[in-house]
Amino acid sequence: MKDIIIKKAAKEHIEGLYRMIEELAVFEKARDEMWMSLDDYYNAFEKSHFRAIVALDNNEVIGTCVFYHTFSTWKGKMMYLEDFVVKESHRRYGVGQQLFDRLKELCIEEDFKLLKWQVLDWNTIALNFYEKNNATIEKEWWNGKIIF
Repeated sequence: MKDIIIKKAAKEHIEGLYRMIEELAVFEKARDEMWMSLDDYYNAFEKSHFRAIVALDNNEVIGTCVFYHTFSTWKGKMMYLEDFVVKESHRRYGVGQQLFDRLKELCIEEDFKLLKWQVLDWNTIALNFYEKNNATIEKEWWNGKIIF
């Protein structure tokens, strides 16, 4: 495997990023819940609804962290990690760790007080990864949502 490049996502990465999110939706057995089209992703990126970092192997997007800014009334400025995925063929080579480390660096550089995300309770590989990174996995909070 060649050297992996980790960088902020740009417009030219959106199609690859979209494919990564699609792969994640399939992995989570929820592809039918992914309503956003590729055009929606381009539009949302242009309007800064989300930011992302990508892992590139020979200019191909092989991993991504998609995130956005939010606010915690208890902690202050917060980054929310919406999606974190590495292409299956590139897992177990440290790509995920490189992406996660870069995301943590961005949080520190931009003075965020908290990085938060969700993880499925059955995804033991992800749970082990986060625990290895000294993350607190909260189990007492339940998710709520309304779909419009």
